[in-house]
Amino acid sequence: MSRPMSRAAIAVPVGIVGFVLYVALAVVLADRVLGMHWTVQALYFLAAGVLWAWPAHHLMLWAGRGRRR
Repeated sequence: MSRPMSRAAIAVPVGIVGFVLYVALAVVLADRVLGMHWTVQALYFLAAGVLWAWPAHHLMLWAGRGRRR
């Protein structure tokens, strides 16, 4: 009988791919922001630097609720 894949084994590659895609999107959007006023830039980079944590937090919680041995 085969054991089902653990949630952590799923969460790690999903988290890595998701983070790489997030960084790519943040860099593309940063190019548009760079010519704007410094306050707009500051708000963008503050948001871009913090917003990744919300989905990462939920992914870690989901992975942690996996089957205990």
